[in-house]
Amino acid sequence: MLKKLFWMTILASFLTSACQLPQIFPAPVPPSPTPLPPATSTPTPSFTETPLPTITPQPLVPNFSHIVLIIFENKEYGSVVNNHVMPYFNLLANSFTLLNQHYATTHPSLPNYISLIGGDTFGITDDCEFSDCYIDAPSLPDLIEASGRTWKTYQDDMPEPCFTGDTIRYVRKHNPFIFFDPIRTDTERCQQTIVPLTYLDDDIAANAIPNFVFITPDICYSAHDCALDLADGWLKDQIEKLYPPLDATGEPYLIIVTWDEGQGDHSCCGLPELAGGRIATLLISPQVKSNFLDATPYSHYSILKTISAAWGLPYLGHTADAETNLIVEPWK
Repeated sequence: MLKKLFWMTILASFLTSACQLPQIFPAPVPPSPTPLPPATSTPTPSFTETPLPTITPQPLVPNFSHIVLIIFENKEYGSVVNNHVMPYFNLLANSFTLLNQHYATTHPSLPNYISLIGGDTFGITDDCEFSDCYIDAPSLPDLIEASGRTWKTYQDDMPEPCFTGDTIRYVRKHNPFIFFDPIRTDTERCQQTIVPLTYLDDDIAANAIPNFVFITPDICYSAHDCALDLADGWLKDQIEKLYPPLDATGEPYLIIVTWDEGQGDHSCCGLPELAGGRIATLLISPQVKSNFLDATPYSHYSILKTISAAWGLPYLGHTADAETNLIVEPWK
C-alpha cells in the first residue's frame, strides 16, 4: 500500500510540473506594435488523477477454515512409506498428497516441535528434561489469536490442562506450547488451550473445533516407544473422528500428518548441513491434488510458513528465509 501511494505521489507531482514547464524558446515577436489585448484571467486547468489499476493477488495457499497438525515420532521416510504395517497411512498417501522431500529441523525431539510453531529452535539442543528451556518470544498461537482465530493443542494422556510435568505416557518434550512464556504464564489462556486429547470429543460434539488444532499422540501411539501398527490404528481413529465434522462445513480445511524427525541427518532448505532427517508428510484436504507426490524440498519451517500464508499472518523467524519454500504445488 505504501509503495502504491509513493508512485501515485510521484505521478501527481509529474502531472503538475508538466503544466508549469519553463519556456525553452523565446516567445514569438508580435507582427505590429499594436498593443496586446488586456490579459484575461484564465482558470488554471485541473487534472484528475487516473487511479493506478488495483491488482488483487491470487492466494498461493487456500484460506483454510481449519488446519489440523498431527505429529508422530522418530521415523525416516523409508521406514513409513510403503510399509505394510501402516496400511492406513499409506492409503492416505495414495489418496491425497505426499511430500517426499520434507526434512526435520534437527535432533532431538523438542527443538523440532519448537521450530514448528516458533520459526526457530531458540538455541535449544536437547529435550530440556532436566531444565526448563522456557522461551519468551511470540509463537504461532499469538498470531492466530491476533487474527481473530482460535487454537488448541490436544495432548494424548495429559492428566489435566496446562500440565507442566511428565507422566509415564505423556511427555512435555512433545508439547511445544508449554515452553512459551506468553502461553504458560497466562493461567487462563493455558488452561483453555493446552488440554488433554479427550477434550477433542467434547469440542467436536459442541461444534467448536478450533481453527488451528495441534494433536500429539502419547509416547506409545506416536511410534516413539511402540510399534508402527499401533500408531497407524491411532491415526485412523483420529482422522475418522475429525473428517466428518470438518467435511460437513463445506469450507476448505487441511489435515497435516508428519513426524518430528527422522533417523538420519539429511538436510535441505537453509537448515544446518546436518539436520533432522527426511520424513514423510501427508496433506489431507479436498483442496489438494489426489495421489500427488510433491518432490519440492521442504523443512518444518515450510509448514509454519504455509499456515501463515494461508491466514495472512506475519512470518516468524526462519519462515521468512528465502530458502524456506512455501508449499504451493499440491493445491488444486
